Amino acid sequence: MKNIMYHSTRDNNKKLTASQAVLQGLAEDGGLFVPEELPKLDVSIADLIKMDYKGIAYEVMKLFLTDYTEEELKYCIEHAYDNKFDTEEIAPLVFADGAYYLELFHGSTIAFKDMALSILPYLMTTAAKKNDLREEIVILTATSGDTGKAALAGFADVPGTRIVVFYPKNGVSPVQEKQMVTQRGSNVRVIGITGNFDDAQTGVKMMFNDASLKAELKDKGFVFSSANSINIGRLVPQVVYYVYAYVTLLKNGRIAEGDKINVTVPTGNFGNILAAYFAKHLGIPIDRLICASNSNKVLFDFFTTSRYDKLKEFNETDGSFDKDRKFTLTGSPSMDILISSNLERLIYLAADGSDVKDRELMSALNEKGAYTITDDMKAKLSDFESGYADEAKTEEFIKKLYDKTGYVIDTHTAVAGAVYADYKEKTGDDTVTVIASTASPYKFARTVMTAIDPANKDKNDFELIDLLNQISNVAIPQAIEDIRTAPVLHDIVCDKEDMPEEVKKFLS
Repeated sequence: MKNIMYHSTRDNNKKLTASQAVLQGLAEDGGLFVPEELPKLDVSIADLIKMDYKGIAYEVMKLFLTDYTEEELKYCIEHAYDNKFDTEEIAPLVFADGAYYLELFHGSTIAFKDMALSILPYLMTTAAKKNDLREEIVILTATSGDTGKAALAGFADVPGTRIVVFYPKNGVSPVQEKQMVTQRGSNVRVIGITGNFDDAQTGVKMMFNDASLKAELKDKGFVFSSANSINIGRLVPQVVYYVYAYVTLLKNGRIAEGDKINVTVPTGNFGNILAAYFAKHLGIPIDRLICASNSNKVLFDFFTTSRYDKLKEFNETDGSFDKDRKFTLTGSPSMDILISSNLERLIYLAADGSDVKDRELMSALNEKGAYTITDDMKAKLSDFESGYADEAKTEEFIKKLYDKTGYVIDTHTAVAGAVYADYKEKTGDDTVTVIASTASPYKFARTVMTAIDPANKDKNDFELIDLLNQISNVAIPQAIEDIRTAPVLHDIVCDKEDMPEEVKKFLS
């Protein structure tokens, strides 16, 4: 098997092993690590059918993480996908009203981030040993709601690590915030910022690129790394569940070998749908990759026009970018993002691996707030479809699906469901479709229950959770029960400019 090396999207010359890229998280030049080539599966679909989730995970991840030994990688997988998941399948497929919902929320924090963040601490600590890293690893993470708790749960009390999570105060759901601020662990810190997710993400990236800050902390025995999907160690495990979904459909007789499927993903930072794109390049017969946005529709605008603009919004009526783009707080907060970091990896690939072109476009985004890709690059993105659902359409879809089938989904999944319904109506495409169901409805009980019945709006959050339990016949997850009476342990709120100072306070 070929040893795959990694380099930055902005510099093809400096090569790192997979474990070094996992440790570093973000490239020193601000770019994201990409494999020098996208690998292909070296095992047949017929063989994959005989495997459980862990077996498939090994066959996928070994292709990307080539400097991990078989023993090391299997150790990481075995310890990540254990009894913290409340279902034996890890990621069940549920059929409802013409689509297959891939439930990715059965981990300890009831969101899809568990699928990758359960294994990242093992990948990272193994990488530290492999590379004889003596410093303590400091995980810096910005979250729009779900990554934060999953990262905190994964790294809490892991020897040789500390973790600082920044989240937008007033920009996540009450349950998401309560999950984070009640997190126990001697090595964890949770900080709200007076800004939005993009502010938090930008602040974290600035710290990664601050040479003097990194030197100061290195002298004190610390090095930075990331738990966001900018880290290749987060992205690679996400590839697994699209391979698993295809194999499960085949195993259950829903498709025949070689049949194509479509995949619809609610998308904010672009990591989850990029993982599906990587799965397609592995050899999984995926046809359309349907990118679903909420009211913060910067990705829809990009795929529609070839222009990525974080400042101006595409006007579908006259085809212009003449209106200021507003950041909108929605009922699907994990998608409330205007700077989709992982898109840079796709842009790099569409530019045929040109670090020069990637630097040019990323500079334009930084300096002018927008860039436009070439027609040739646009042609290379022909696998992608896009759509968006505003708040009204999202809530309408939650109610419609519940009324028709009794199946209750969360707000992010509903964005994807609504976009897929529009796509199917527009195109008539009846290809078997998997919708990534990214969070438990319990995590967004207020929006979900109010969508089903507006009379629920006057109930408190835990009354709504108990009501959701009654109508869904799905047990209340332990993650919810745990926060009913848990004390708040983290109450720091800072301005975005003060993020580095808060990190230094924590480490001192």
